[in-house]
Amino acid sequence: MAGQPKIAPPSVEQHPTGFGIGTGTPRLSWRFLNTTDDCPRGWEQTAYEIQVLRSPSSIEETYYVTSDASVLLPWPSVPLESRGRAQVRVRAYGRGTGQSEPEPTSWSPWTTVEAALLSKPDWKCLPIASSVKEANDGPLRPVRFRKSFTLSGNEDIEKARLYITSFGVYTAFINGHAVGDQCLAPGWTSYNHRLNYQVFDVAPLLNPNGDNTIAVEVGEGWYATRLGFRNGRSKLYGDRLAVLAQLEIQSEATEATFSLATDNTWSCSPSAIVRSELYDGELYDAREEDPHWRIDSPEKTSTSSWSSVEELVFPTATLVAPDAPPVRVTEKIKAVSTYQTPSGKVVVDFGQNLVGRLQIRSLSLPEGAKVTFTHAEVLENGELGTRPLRNAKCTDEVISSGSELIDWTPQYTFHGFRYVQVDGWPKDQDLLANLTALVMHTDMTRTGWFSCSHPMVNQLHTNAWWSMRGNFLSIPTDCPQRDERLGWTGDIQIFGPSANFLYNTAGMLGGWLEDVAAEQLKEKDGCVPPFVVPNIISEKLWPHLPQAIWDDVVVLSPWDLYRSYGDIDILRRQYASMLAWVDRGIRRGPDGLWDPELWQLGDWLDPTAPPVEPGDARTNGTLVADAYLVHVTDTISKISGILGETAGNTRFKADYQQLKAKFQAKYIAPSGLLVGDTQTALSLAIMFDLLPTAEQTATAASRLVSLVRLAKFRVATGFAGTPIIAHALTKTGHHQVAYRMLQEKNRPSWMYPITMGATTVWERWDSMLPDGSINPGEMTSFNHYALGSIINWLHSSVAGVSPMSPGWKTVKVNPIPGGTIESAEAKYDTPYGRLECRWAVQSAEDRLELELLVPPNSRAWVILPSEETLRKGTKQLDDNDGTWVGSGHHKFSHPWKWSSYRSNWPPKPIIPIMRKPEPENIA
Repeated sequence: MAGQPKIAPPSVEQHPTGFGIGTGTPRLSWRFLNTTDDCPRGWEQTAYEIQVLRSPSSIEETYYVTSDASVLLPWPSVPLESRGRAQVRVRAYGRGTGQSEPEPTSWSPWTTVEAALLSKPDWKCLPIASSVKEANDGPLRPVRFRKSFTLSGNEDIEKARLYITSFGVYTAFINGHAVGDQCLAPGWTSYNHRLNYQVFDVAPLLNPNGDNTIAVEVGEGWYATRLGFRNGRSKLYGDRLAVLAQLEIQSEATEATFSLATDNTWSCSPSAIVRSELYDGELYDAREEDPHWRIDSPEKTSTSSWSSVEELVFPTATLVAPDAPPVRVTEKIKAVSTYQTPSGKVVVDFGQNLVGRLQIRSLSLPEGAKVTFTHAEVLENGELGTRPLRNAKCTDEVISSGSELIDWTPQYTFHGFRYVQVDGWPKDQDLLANLTALVMHTDMTRTGWFSCSHPMVNQLHTNAWWSMRGNFLSIPTDCPQRDERLGWTGDIQIFGPSANFLYNTAGMLGGWLEDVAAEQLKEKDGCVPPFVVPNIISEKLWPHLPQAIWDDVVVLSPWDLYRSYGDIDILRRQYASMLAWVDRGIRRGPDGLWDPELWQLGDWLDPTAPPVEPGDARTNGTLVADAYLVHVTDTISKISGILGETAGNTRFKADYQQLKAKFQAKYIAPSGLLVGDTQTALSLAIMFDLLPTAEQTATAASRLVSLVRLAKFRVATGFAGTPIIAHALTKTGHHQVAYRMLQEKNRPSWMYPITMGATTVWERWDSMLPDGSINPGEMTSFNHYALGSIINWLHSSVAGVSPMSPGWKTVKVNPIPGGTIESAEAKYDTPYGRLECRWAVQSAEDRLELELLVPPNSRAWVILPSEETLRKGTKQLDDNDGTWVGSGHHKFSHPWKWSSYRSNWPPKPIIPIMRKPEPENIA
């Protein structure tokens, strides 16, 4: 209809498809399909209709609701039962500019919703494992399981579902065809508390009138492999690889149901994959392969190696149908070059540091010959740089059967790499043409994009994006390559806002936070969440002491998700975890702030910290912890109010005021200077509104600028300061200083790794030294997203978009030009539709042009940059500084004297009088 937006198929909970959801009352959302050409002006929803078509009755239900809400609305019909299906579509009523009465949109396409198994009694199967238990203490060899069955119906299959999980990671097949395209399923959860399972529609794979075979291969995965640094620990969750599966088939004509479950009638066999570990890699012996094992063809398959299975006890952990999408291969990258090292080794370069595994298109070798692939992120002195991998071998091996190997890839491991050393490859076969890198990560939906006129800044953003991809693999990890790859809570806590812009993280991070709560709430002595979740670090190795920033994830990350997606259930679900942390987990001193005797990680990886002492920061760890405590207390008071927890809201508001006063008395001088005279301390005080007055804030900001200039615009912050320093400068009207820091090329800086060819964000500011040697510290990774959290500032200040209300229903558009950047743009798929903002300086005309696309049912507050607004900083803006606009495509043209503006660029460093000024190195 003219002037009315179109609606995408409704989404269900935070689930990517709505198929196999873990609730019978899924909340519904819908996005508007707006583009620059067809988005109505000022359109706001006044009501909506939901139609539900339930199976098998096919009775259509229609529900009309007066409301402007379109995100995560209650399920209108009776709850779905286990396996229950329904189709859902929506239309909205609303009016835009020039419309006097609300009009309906067209109906959206249908979304099919299907519930998974919603209660434990729905499961009729038992886990099965090999009846022969391995006696050695080494890695467990992958196991293959198989069961044949016959379908004798004369009609088509209406519905066939496979519900499956494993103790380990699995791949399933029906009649030789792979079930699904997921990798490393069921993923890594806190296995003692929550175990994910998957649901598949397998009807197309079945033979409805004859013999069928279901086959499953299970490798160690996170369940039993070695995990953790300093040699780690193996078999933390169990020492038996097992599969738990249930196949249910329903006939179209008779509605009869055929069921098959894992039990002692299945058989098993050792895999031709002899060894498959996450850190060390995979060994595949093609001589032991049975190419027909997936189909159980008696005339082709040897049955001598197949033996009986043993039924295990049903898991005590809750079986979960996750909202998070699975890990998948999302991209294929061809090798770009080969290189012979000084020692004569052959190394393949893929041109991009990535996470995943290799695929061999074709390889022919004599029987028994071996090819070895060793993965690493960098070269050092012309050789593969394996020292940062520590005790991880990161090596895959193939032993030939004498027949051609086609499209082989390791199955149950992954590596972080750009370079692969290949040993044993035949000289007469084209190595470059036969190797492909398969990029793997949790297959979340991409939602955010950024670009600007500066190529190196674009590369910085791209590097952070690649680091997020590589480290969002089942859980949010710290690094993907060495003997670690763990869910460090501090890393994701500081990178969360950036991650939530790049991808829809609600399902993945929401599920991971449930694991955080499960790990945390089992602790009776203080409810201290561990540093990593799932927790695999022994207390003998690293005592589980409470820590600010890291453990604050239980409050701050749910809040960031709520701000991004407007999902109040995330707050409600995690509230007990928040209370446990704030009330019992934090170790407090007599004044209610942190116990000063407790060592804190604090501003971890301050650039001045020695390689062997990454926690030796310039900023006092207790000051950092205390600043965070005030901020966390303020945040939980807001959360309590949103949840209707009146007593909690009142209590935490009072606590916040008291703790803030304590902090001010302890650390802040009457002038506004801080006892901790560092960039991180001042940035924390500014961003967390810890300074009592505007005058003191201005003093602190002025001192922060002086410290940045004294540091010659090089980074002087670690984990606590890096995510916020650019925000702190911009908030107080010093955006040009933030741009000058951004564009600095000398180390430590954001641009320095790019001058060294980095394609991901490094763990250390100088993971690689200027001479091409690797930082001597034991803890050196070339793929960590934490210090890439500067991209949140690129989104919100350079491009100028950020949410004003939860879920982006109202948007702040406040681009802040600076440095040598002459244009920038951001695109973001909000829960309401596409938001686009782009600006460009027309220097010849002394104007700034801004184009804005606002999705239907939302509004934007637009602040065009001027000398006054930039001088005020983002903190001091008021209603008179901006203009409200509704949905639609908007264009703005604004006076902007680029030449005058550039005359103050670049800000100058403060150089001691006894030193000569250094040549500036600005990107």
